[in-house]
Amino acid sequence: MTLRDLVSRPEILVAPGVYDGLTAALATQAGFEALYLSGAAVAYTRLGRPDIGLSTSSEMADTMALIADRTDLPVIIDADTGFGNALNARRTMQSYERAGAAALQVEDQTYPKRCGHLADKSLIPKEEMAGKLAAMADARRHDTLIIARTDAIAVEGFEAAMERAEMYVEAGADVLFVEAPRSTDELTTITERFKGRVPMLANMVEGGATPITQASDLEIMGFDIVIFPGGIVRALAHAAQQYYVSLNTHGSNKPFSNRMFDLDGLNNVIGTPEMLALGRRYDGKA
Repeated sequence: MTLRDLVSRPEILVAPGVYDGLTAALATQAGFEALYLSGAAVAYTRLGRPDIGLSTSSEMADTMALIADRTDLPVIIDADTGFGNALNARRTMQSYERAGAAALQVEDQTYPKRCGHLADKSLIPKEEMAGKLAAMADARRHDTLIIARTDAIAVEGFEAAMERAEMYVEAGADVLFVEAPRSTDELTTITERFKGRVPMLANMVEGGATPITQASDLEIMGFDIVIFPGGIVRALAHAAQQYYVSLNTHGSNKPFSNRMFDLDGLNNVIGTPEMLALGRRYDGKA
């Protein structure tokens, strides 16, 4: 089933954040139907740095290609601002499509951008953003969805964000993403205004500006997709911090063993027996 098919269903699509082949495999095994490749998560894990525009387009495309090798699920990829002007956004569409992305999310911040739930963001003119959306639409070769995100609530106010969203829908966005609503009332106002006109995406960031809301409640409001982009990194970072403290304190992994896979356990999760069996088909000895 394509991402467009999944989004068109009445049930909300839950897309967890992933950042590499392992997390993509684990999320696939958990039964999700789509994934979200978060630029923030790549910055956190690959660079050990904050989400302030440090990740490059090529780093994201490389990561996308590795994930596409590991799962058949459609992947929404964070394209930040398109990494420059309309021509850069056009090239980003082409490179991310080649890497296997099913949808690109692009936002109206200036470049370099920053996390949508951080302060002191700045925006490009809405007309420039509309041009980027048009350039990306012209460049795509497949049924790749374009998700238009506006960060205007924190910069220009809620009504200005609605005006920008209207322009982006008119420019041809396949999905609308109004970032960082500050209340349930704002979430509801967004869906009341655009429901039936364009699919809508909600972003759940632990500790962010938007109240964490159940997927089922977001579905009732009228949202079509909900992403949890950085939750896996926050969970793993918390566990890793405890692991390293334990190892340094005890000089052994034994005290932590009930909170980790052993060698065989991890090999079973990542499919080592199946890969070895596949290899035996080609070694001339079977």
